[in-house]
Amino acid sequence: MDPSSQFLLTIGGILLLGLLVSVLASRTFLPRVTLLLLLGLLIGEQGFNIIPNVFADRFDIIADMTLLMVGFLLGGKLTRDALKESAGQVLWIAISAALLTALFVAVVLMAIGISTEVAILLGCVASATAPAAILDVVSESRRQSRFSNLLLSIVAFDDVVALVLFGVGVAVVKTLNGLGSDTFFLFHVLGDIGGATLLGLLIGLPAAYLTGRIKEGQPMLTEALGIVFLCGGLAIWFNVSYLIATMVMGAVIANLAKHHDYPFHAIEGIESLFMVVFFVLAGASLELASIREIGLIGVVFILCRCAGKYLGAWLGGSISHTATLTRRWMGIALLPQAGVPIGMALVASSQFPEHGQIILSVVISTTVFFDLIGPVFTRLAIERAGEG
Repeated sequence: MDPSSQFLLTIGGILLLGLLVSVLASRTFLPRVTLLLLLGLLIGEQGFNIIPNVFADRFDIIADMTLLMVGFLLGGKLTRDALKESAGQVLWIAISAALLTALFVAVVLMAIGISTEVAILLGCVASATAPAAILDVVSESRRQSRFSNLLLSIVAFDDVVALVLFGVGVAVVKTLNGLGSDTFFLFHVLGDIGGATLLGLLIGLPAAYLTGRIKEGQPMLTEALGIVFLCGGLAIWFNVSYLIATMVMGAVIANLAKHHDYPFHAIEGIESLFMVVFFVLAGASLELASIREIGLIGVVFILCRCAGKYLGAWLGGSISHTATLTRRWMGIALLPQAGVPIGMALVASSQFPEHGQIILSVVISTTVFFDLIGPVFTRLAIERAGEG
């Protein structure tokens, strides 16, 4: 069959199946994300293997495009009005949940005999979450509650905190390995975040004033996608975090574009289509066989990550005087884990090849678990927390 025909048939089939899955999700306790991942498993190599290579080979670009829009939409939640009363809660919960997760995982792994270097690196990796999965669950729930808005703001900061933690962890492990007190990698991570922030500002500032002029009050889809993909392309070119860059750009536009009725209306009209394809292909790329190899280390990683997220969010919420229901459910809502931890694991394995196999095995196998189960808990938390 002609490659073009294969590509079009596949994307059409996935979108229609995704629509069916969305209807099914509305009638079950399972969120759309989990069902789409299961659909991907069913039609991918683990199942009937009916996704052609011409489509599967383009997963990276589809993932990049989806995450660019996710970053942009999350940034749009960080407005002055939204953060006026919750800025302290967002920072305390995001930092506390990340720090306690890293600490719990690292300390318990060391207690069961895992080397200090591996324990520290896995602890740092465990602190990150999955912004795309959480955003999709919130969008699917259609609940504009204080809890869901706070959750999205926390997720926007979470991976920034995780990246800084990872930079510190790599610097500490290099010191423990006798490679000196060189903190080059930490400075590289901070430069990555700083560069992404600067790029987001440089594109977001003019975009805030120039977009939304052709069609009064609302930016056209062409404008919205144009600036998102421009920002993402430049971020990848300059080797800085495109997720942070688009997040900063979204926050700048949301706060400064006073002539916009709603600056993210256009993107939200198309983002869900990319989400469907993204999660189906993500499911197709999961390797269930890795779960069988999880072992004691993986079990400890999962349990300690769950405990760290729960207790960290509870502690941060208590310090910032967050409502009781929010403290109780926020850590559970933060359980999904995906792309960023895999990237961290790959970097750690290249920096410390002697530990690469164990780090990759644990992170890949536990990511499969949190990919499938995490969104279920996020949906449960949103429903139970309500307006708390």
